Amino acid sequence: MKSPLPVRHGVGASRHGLPPGQWPNLFAYLLQRFPGVAEAEWRHRFLNGLVCDETGQALTLNSPYQAGRVVFYYRDLPPEPVIPFAANILFEDDHLLVADKPHFLPVTPAGRFLSETLLTRLRRETGIDDLVPLHRIDRETAGLVLFSKRPVSREQYSALFRERRINKVYEVIAPLNPRLSFPLRYCSHLQAGTPFFRMETGDGVANSETFIELLMAQSGWGHFLVRPVTGRKHQIRVHFAALDMPILFDAIYPIVWPEIEADQITYDRPLQLLASQLSFDDPLTGAPRSFKSERQLLSLSDPLLANLK
Repeated sequence: MKSPLPVRHGVGASRHGLPPGQWPNLFAYLLQRFPGVAEAEWRHRFLNGLVCDETGQALTLNSPYQAGRVVFYYRDLPPEPVIPFAANILFEDDHLLVADKPHFLPVTPAGRFLSETLLTRLRRETGIDDLVPLHRIDRETAGLVLFSKRPVSREQYSALFRERRINKVYEVIAPLNPRLSFPLRYCSHLQAGTPFFRMETGDGVANSETFIELLMAQSGWGHFLVRPVTGRKHQIRVHFAALDMPILFDAIYPIVWPEIEADQITYDRPLQLLASQLSFDDPLTGAPRSFKSERQLLSLSDPLLANLK
């Protein structure tokens, strides 16, 4: 359902469906459903017309609770940690925009990041409120993200990912596992782990597949070319960890690096995972498209890697 509220400061309105239940009014429900938002903040939103229904009609503090309806509301832009890295726009036409994302910048608003995200920055920079990412990469991952500019063609481009008609190539720096031979194909059953933001390997039927090729090896480290066949959350990170080759500077699926603790993973220790290439046949024209990131991972000859051995 499209939001009836316009994008504001590059950020779209939040959407929330009302579940079955009995509540004195919508205001009372929202107070209990979102305990992290102060009552004064919700009052401010209602009194300033920042909460509305599917038609765009502003709701009030006394509006009744109606299960099955959808409400939209704006969140304020609280102070956020500024991500000191910029994305580059590599390509743009009437339908698509290709951005080259830096490490540490989220693709879309989530958690404590609302303004400091790739989507919000690009909407502000381009003035295109209809800009929507066609896929996601992790906040810690750098590289290519494909955006749709127009709703009229969005479904055709989204189908490329859903139907696996797009080739995605990643690069990884990780320690070599001498027991493995490359190239290799790794499959596993990925499922939600603990805490909620982690994934883990389970015993079910394999639902994830990754092809891994060794590009270069030096002093116990490898530079890998990775082609994920499926696109599960954290798939490449989990698969490399399962192969005893945790990606360098991965703070979620880490190796115990000598002289480096988890809380030392800072801006000078970016996850060595890069979404480096995207290629596909354009669904509108049939023409081949190919894009390559301008970003690079660490060189295997970097002194930093030698100090980690």
